[in-house]
Amino acid sequence: MTAGMSGTGLILIDGEARETLAVLDRGLMYGDGVFRTLRLEAGQAVWWHEHLTKLAHDCARLGLACPAPELWAADLQRLSAQRPDGVLKLVVTRGIGSRGYQPPQPARPTRIALLAPLPEWPASLWQEGVAVRVCDLRLGRQPRLAGVKHLNRLENVLARAEWDDPDIREGLLLAEDGRVISGVSSNVFIWHKGELLTPRLHDCGVAGVARNRVLRAAAARGMTVRERDLTLDELLAAEAVWLTNSLIRVWRVARLGERIWPQTGMDSVMREFVDG
Repeated sequence: MTAGMSGTGLILIDGEARETLAVLDRGLMYGDGVFRTLRLEAGQAVWWHEHLTKLAHDCARLGLACPAPELWAADLQRLSAQRPDGVLKLVVTRGIGSRGYQPPQPARPTRIALLAPLPEWPASLWQEGVAVRVCDLRLGRQPRLAGVKHLNRLENVLARAEWDDPDIREGLLLAEDGRVISGVSSNVFIWHKGELLTPRLHDCGVAGVARNRVLRAAAARGMTVRERDLTLDELLAAEAVWLTNSLIRVWRVARLGERIWPQTGMDSVMREFVDG
């Protein structure tokens, strides 16, 4: 049986080819769940095991039972047979519950796998770099959810709605106290005074798989790499700035307002760290 088809791609819900979700599913009602987004290339899910590990970790943070890896593998096999390249999204919700915030006991999680086409980004973005802006929206502080890719992404939705200029590829998100946290859909790294730095995500933000790959690879090479609070002034003073996520892998930031960053020798190093 083929997966369900929608305007955005191929869909499996709990292993079934369908497009509809129960109205009382807590993912719809409350954003009660987590997700991962990854690339599918030639039928292979890029960084598959790392994404499943992070998915299970985020489920545990919310007290969700994560579907077994073999269930996800079966979904992947069915979807990739129909479209070998694309954007694969894995979603776990707490499942159907009655009205009200109290989680159902026991809960039966809903498992969703959705495969959509890859965005058509110009190849020049990886060489020439991208322009970014600073979003007006400020991220709220919530240590209980920091680092988790949960379904309630209203802050990101509102931030992304701030601009429609196609030349601006990403927006930077700051905390209420002005710290740089991330991009709307990415993590941030800077090269500053001989150190590779990325914002600390102790009270907000999402810790992406690509970010973790860079941290591990840089440490393994013996490079000074740190997670710490970063100000916007420090980012502007950095010798280089990059964005990472599982779809773009790594983009060099070329411009933020009047600040222009040229290419550096670290650009290829960052690509090596992400691709591993």
